Amino acid sequence: MIDIHTHFLPRSWPDLAQRFGGEWPWLKHLGGGQAMLMVGAREFRPVSEACWDARVRLAAMDRDGVDVQIMCATPLLFAYDRPAAQGLECARIFNDAAREICAAEPRRLKSLCQVPLQDTTLACRELSRAMREGHIGVHIGNHVGPRELHHPEILRFLEHCAAEGAAVFVHPWDMMAQERMARYQLPWLVAMPAETQLSILWLILSGAFERLPRTLRLCFAHGGGSFPYLLGRVDNAWRNRDIVREDCPRLPSSYVERFSVDAAVFSGEALSFLVGAMGEDRVMLGSDYPYPLGEQRVGTVVRGQNSLAESARSKVLHENAARFFAIQQPLARRAPERLSA
Repeated sequence: MIDIHTHFLPRSWPDLAQRFGGEWPWLKHLGGGQAMLMVGAREFRPVSEACWDARVRLAAMDRDGVDVQIMCATPLLFAYDRPAAQGLECARIFNDAAREICAAEPRRLKSLCQVPLQDTTLACRELSRAMREGHIGVHIGNHVGPRELHHPEILRFLEHCAAEGAAVFVHPWDMMAQERMARYQLPWLVAMPAETQLSILWLILSGAFERLPRTLRLCFAHGGGSFPYLLGRVDNAWRNRDIVREDCPRLPSSYVERFSVDAAVFSGEALSFLVGAMGEDRVMLGSDYPYPLGEQRVGTVVRGQNSLAESARSKVLHENAARFFAIQQPLARRAPERLSA
């Protein structure tokens, strides 16, 4: 199995608030392998040593039968709202930290870099540096303030990714309408899927996919959010309203061939629908490890969905990711531990 969607935090990093002023993320260690991710004086999320300790990650991978894990920073660390020079320094800190974690077992631990996407030139420069340092792609947020993915500067960055051979993993962040979602983690449960659908539709309906190179490898988190389940609605609108198709020359559903999604949908029925909507070649195992909203025993949903043919399960579990991320080395097959009753 190749798990394409996992997150990391370094054990520590420089005091960015002292360096730049203002409120920045930092890690408050609580003992016993537990910590609180802070933003200034505000608690953001409890985390554990699984975020920074490669031994803990590898033990969890062995338990679940995961051969390769691809990790990226928590989106809170993007720093897109900061001056570009600060965003660049932040990206370098966390990109270098990721390579240090991966050095514990480089055949099994892979990393995606982050970039200061608010400045395209700096973002392209850091992507090239990070790829030389061993990252296998880049992790970006689904927008930069008012800039959506179809913005000319973001398209310029995506073209650079294609030229560098860097896979692109798009993660929702900075979610919409949070003032209406004050409790129950509703921004993660409602706004995240909507953000991802919004970004995919901007690329499709704006005609951006017509301008992007077909060599670009693009993947969206969380099963593409709400996009696959509402694609029929979008096709219907395209057929019946000229304002929907004015910049989009082809039926929206025809563009699913241009991108992939992870399989983090946490339901066998939803997974079967997702594979049917996207095609079995464009869905890859992703767990959101090691956070509580992730799959707690990685691969359980995919392995347990008997409505998928064995060939489709193999594609979702490892074949698609090996191709998408150009992971060439042979994988050491291992059986996951049995779940206790």
